Amino acid sequence: MQKLNFPSYSFRFKNSQNKIAVFDDLRKKFIILTPEEWVRQHCVKFLKEEKKYPYSLINVEKQLKLAGLTKRYDIVVFEPDGKIKIVVECKAPSVKITQDTFDQIARYNMSLQAEFLMVTNGLQHFFCKLDYENETYIFLKELPQYKQQ
Repeated sequence: MQKLNFPSYSFRFKNSQNKIAVFDDLRKKFIILTPEEWVRQHCVKFLKEEKKYPYSLINVEKQLKLAGLTKRYDIVVFEPDGKIKIVVECKAPSVKITQDTFDQIARYNMSLQAEFLMVTNGLQHFFCKLDYENETYIFLKELPQYKQQ
């Protein structure tokens, strides 16, 4: 798999039906390794190792309903009280991050109401803080570290 713009992490792999699978520490099972999954796995490790968010507050690939449609978010990080802190949209490294990507995560966030957004293709990372009062987002250099409350 392609080298990504994240620190180096160790992963467990296995061959599953002639496809490579990576062990997902959150889901506690092997997942077929696609380019997007490679980015997702790095991002989860980044949130845990670099930003210190505990695995117990990180959720991956769950469904949500948007205007009657069923969608799936990539990663959500919760606050201990259950509020959503961060929503992450992962794309494969070959996918350019465009306005459409930001529109997609903004649509997801209409129902999720996160404080921060992260968009990444593994090579480029964008971090935003939501300003709900002014209906805008502010780009940040990085996400905040986890702080126990």
